[in-house]
Amino acid sequence: MRKRIAFINQRYGAEVNGGSEYYTMLMAQKLSKKYEVEILTSKALTYDHWADYYMNDVEEINGIKVRRFGVRHKRMRIIQKMIEKMILWLHLNFVWLNKILIKVQGPYVPKLIQYMKENKENYDAFVFVTYLYYPIVFGMPEVREKAVFVPTAHDEVNIYFKIFKHLFHLPKAFVYLTEEEKNFVHECFGTSDIYCQVAGVGIDLPKEIRAERFREKYKIYGDYIIYAGRVARNKGVEEMLRYFGQYVKQNTGLSLVLIGKEYMHIPADKNIISLGFVPEQDKFDAIKGAKALWMPSQYESLSIAVLEAMALSVPVIVNGKSKVLKGHCCRSGGGVSYLGYKEFAEGMEYLFGRNYEIICRNAKIYVESGYRWDIIIDKWEDVLNHIWSKQRN
Repeated sequence: MRKRIAFINQRYGAEVNGGSEYYTMLMAQKLSKKYEVEILTSKALTYDHWADYYMNDVEEINGIKVRRFGVRHKRMRIIQKMIEKMILWLHLNFVWLNKILIKVQGPYVPKLIQYMKENKENYDAFVFVTYLYYPIVFGMPEVREKAVFVPTAHDEVNIYFKIFKHLFHLPKAFVYLTEEEKNFVHECFGTSDIYCQVAGVGIDLPKEIRAERFREKYKIYGDYIIYAGRVARNKGVEEMLRYFGQYVKQNTGLSLVLIGKEYMHIPADKNIISLGFVPEQDKFDAIKGAKALWMPSQYESLSIAVLEAMALSVPVIVNGKSKVLKGHCCRSGGGVSYLGYKEFAEGMEYLFGRNYEIICRNAKIYVESGYRWDIIIDKWEDVLNHIWSKQRN
């Protein structure tokens, strides 16, 4: 009889636009070839309100059973902001106040927690993806002896809330996406004694990728750089737009294409093209046709979009405040990082200079040598066998 594994994430679905959510879908699909995999998640589509979008309690997506639980109330942004100020400004960093914050931040799905508690014996492992949200913070304590934690952690304000000191010592094993993430968590929480593996993702590309198809469909001509992900301030998009506006004044003929759901206003500009959420095939076609992919976020634990671009021989330009993104560039020679506008402009000039073709090749080699699914799955099997051996003992 096959082992039964539950993945827990705040959102799940083909329409969902998010890094940890996409990662969860990839890993669930890959592991379902050997194990019986289910998803435990909310009915929400977007994180700004967490309103129920999916109506069915249970459905199947690509052969994987998805159990959805209704969100009790929408995100309480005003209360969330007030509590955050109490914690950060008044230094009231108490666990009980952290718990209230997690509940009002959402998605508040107490029936999901109740389901895990009542069905703990029906699963052999529970995989919790990303550290920040209610399903993980309140769900992991209920099944800690079977918990694998993929924290997608990085150096940001929330991770220093006191509640996470306890959470990061609950699982029986960790899966980190990069060495930088592992080192950060070990330093921050003292978890080096808990079994772990560093396992990113394998990169799958469609059989047919055609840049000209994207250009024809969206009427985009000339050179462009691309951003793929949530179009939101907390992803660094506001600064990206400002830098691009300044750069394009001296470098005409270049466009910036944004693909991803918009969570902020995009100013009208003939050089900025925001397409919103696009199908997967269109995304790959778009990246293939770009001169470079731009990842402006300083809070990344892996960035699948960066790896997908590099797999397509498209170099990247990334925010140097993210140790993970900077690490991709340093190890690969397939991109550049920047701190501030001056370094960004200099990085663009270097990227598109005489070594452009070499940088493109370096990017592709980096992904082909380090992000293969056979390596990733072997590491996951080591993690799962570790927690099951502990249960037998």
